Amino acid sequence: MDQARQLSIASRPRLSALLKTAFGAVQLRRAAMVLVHVLLWCAAFGIALQLRFDGTVPRDWLESSLAALALLIATRISFFFASGLFDGLWRYAGTRELRAIVAGTSAGSLALLGAWLLTGQLLAPRSVLAGDWLASVVAVGGARFFIRTFYEWSREDTSGVRTLIVGAGDAGESLLRDVLRMRGGERWNVVGFLDDDAAKLGSLVHGVRVLGRADEETLACTVRERSVRLVVLAWPTAPGERTREVLRVCRSLGVQAKTVPGLEERMAGAAPGAVRELNIEDLLHREPVRLDMAQIGRFLRGKVVLVTGAGGSIGSELARQALRFGVGKLLLLDHDENAVFFVNRELRSASPGSEPVPLVADITDASRVEAIFRAHRPAVVLHAAAHKHVALMEDNPAEAVRNNVFGTQNVAAAARESGAEAFVLISTDKAVRPSSVMGATKRVGEMMVQGLSRPGGTRFVAVRFGNVLGSAGSVVPIFREQIARGGPVTVTHPEATRFFMSIPEAAQLVLQAGALGGSGEILVLDMGRPLRVLDLARDLIALSGKLPDVEVGLEFTGLKRGEKLHEELLLDDEGYDRTAHPKIVRSRIRPTPAATLRRGLEQLRRCVETQDDLQTRRVLCALVAEANLWLPQGAPTLDLVRDERQQAREA
Repeated sequence: MDQARQLSIASRPRLSALLKTAFGAVQLRRAAMVLVHVLLWCAAFGIALQLRFDGTVPRDWLESSLAALALLIATRISFFFASGLFDGLWRYAGTRELRAIVAGTSAGSLALLGAWLLTGQLLAPRSVLAGDWLASVVAVGGARFFIRTFYEWSREDTSGVRTLIVGAGDAGESLLRDVLRMRGGERWNVVGFLDDDAAKLGSLVHGVRVLGRADEETLACTVRERSVRLVVLAWPTAPGERTREVLRVCRSLGVQAKTVPGLEERMAGAAPGAVRELNIEDLLHREPVRLDMAQIGRFLRGKVVLVTGAGGSIGSELARQALRFGVGKLLLLDHDENAVFFVNRELRSASPGSEPVPLVADITDASRVEAIFRAHRPAVVLHAAAHKHVALMEDNPAEAVRNNVFGTQNVAAAARESGAEAFVLISTDKAVRPSSVMGATKRVGEMMVQGLSRPGGTRFVAVRFGNVLGSAGSVVPIFREQIARGGPVTVTHPEATRFFMSIPEAAQLVLQAGALGGSGEILVLDMGRPLRVLDLARDLIALSGKLPDVEVGLEFTGLKRGEKLHEELLLDDEGYDRTAHPKIVRSRIRPTPAATLRRGLEQLRRCVETQDDLQTRRVLCALVAEANLWLPQGAPTLDLVRDERQQAREA
C-alpha cells in the first residue's frame, strides 16, 4: 500500500509536466491559427479596398478603414473562438465549418454596420464591406477546403480492392467519404456508383461517377467491365427482392457483397459508415418500423413492467425495447434460470444504471405468480411465456394446455386482481384455423383475453403475428446448422410458405399494439407477403458462400403432423379494421360465449390432471370450432360447444 502511494506521489510531477506540455502545444497551435486567420482577413479587406479605389486609396479613407478592419477582426476572432473554429482540423473541414465561417464573417460585417448606425460615421465604403465579406468567406473557407482536398488527394490509392457502391444517396456518399479517409488495412478503390434515380445518372459524387441504374443487368455488366471485386449495397431501405438480385449477381460472378447498417442497427450503435456481410434479414427487408414514441412512452415510462418468458427471443427483445422507454422497474420472469441470468446480465451491461429484477418462476404455479404480483405490483404485463415448438407440443398436448392455457390464465388473473393497467398476450398466426395443438392453445389464450375484458379494469390485449427470424427453434438456425455440416438442408414442402419479420420489428410493434389496443381486442401485425421456405433455404445457402443445389443440396421431408402448407393471419370471414398505425390492424373476431369457454376450460383442466392426451385433442377441437387437429381414425368427436338458447330448449 505504502509503495503504491509513493509511486503515485512520484508520478505526479511527471503527469503535471505532460499536461503542461500538451496544454502549451494546444495554446501554440491556437495562436498560430488566429494569426493565419488575421492575415487572411487583412488580405481580404485589402483586396476589397484596392478594388473599390482602383489601387489608389484616398488618405481620409485609409485611416478610417484601418479602424474598420480592427473592429472586423476583433468581432470575428470572438465569434470564431465561440464556434470552435480555431480548434478544428482543416483536413476534416465540412459543411458545418462552412456555415460557421459564413456566420462569423457576417458577424464582423454586421458589427461594422451597427457602429455606423450608432455613430453616424461610416468607417469604410459599403461596397468595401460587401467585397470584404465575400473575399473573407472565400479566403478562410477556401484555405480549409484546399487543405482537405490536398489531404484526400495525397491519400488516394488506385491499387485497392475495386469496389462498386449500389446507392448514390446519403448512405453511399457517407460511405465514400469514409473510404477516402481510410487508414491502413485493406484499402478500397471505388470505381463507381449505381443508382435508380435517373437524375443522378452521369453525375459525380466526390469525383466518383454514377455509372447507371441499379438493375440486375447493369450490375452484372459493370462488375465484368470494371473488374469489380466488391459490391457494397449502400441502400438501407432497399426492398428484399433488390437485395436478392445483388446477392445473386455477386455469387454468380464470384464477387463479394456487403451492405451498410440499417436503421435498427444504427439505433443500436452501429456506425453509419460501417459495412458488414449480408444476412437473411437484409433479404427479407421491410420498411423500417415507424413508432408513435409518445404513445409508447405514456404506456411504459416510469412504470413497473413485467415480461414473462423474458429469456426467450421475443421476451428478451421486449425487455430491451422497454428499457429504451425509461420503465420504472423491469421484471424478468422465466422458468429457465440460465436464460434469466444471461438476459439480466446483458441488460445491466447495455444499460448502466438500470436494475432489472430477475425472477425464476413457473407460470403454471399460481401461488408463485400471485406472490410476484403482490410484491412488485406491475402496471404493464407483456406475456411472452409459452411452449411454441409445434412438433413437441403435438407429442405433449396436455403439457401444452397446462402451460399455454392455464399458465396464461394464472398470469392474467393475477394481473386483474393486482390492478395492473394492461396485459398484452403474445399470440401467433398458428392460432388461425389451427392444425396444431400449439396453435389451438394460443387460440384459447386469445379467447380468455377477450373473456376477461371488463370496463374500467385491466386492459387485456392480444397481439397476433407470424414467425420471427432467428428465434430459438425457428428454421433459420436449423438451416444454418445443416449448411455448416455440408447439407442437405431439409425443407418440408417445395410450396410451403411462412410469414417472417425480424425480432426487433416484432417487439417494437407489440409495444405499439399494447399501447393503442382497446380491452378485449385481438390486434394483428402486418407481416407483408409470405415467403417460400424453399427460397429462404436457398438464400441462406448463398449467404454462406455456397451454391444451392450444387455445393449444398436440398431435401424435402413432407409436412409433419400439425404443420400447414400456408399460414394465415385472419379467417376469411373475420375481417379487420385499420388502427392509427399502418402496420397494426384490429380484428373483428367475435368473443366466445362465456358459458362455452368456461365449460371448455373445465374439460381441459380435467385432461391436464389425468394427462389424457387424446381427450385433450378432442376438447381443443370442440372448443376451437375451426381447429383441424389430428385425431386417431375413428375417434369420436366431442359435443362441447352449445349456446345457452340450445341448452334452454333441451332443458
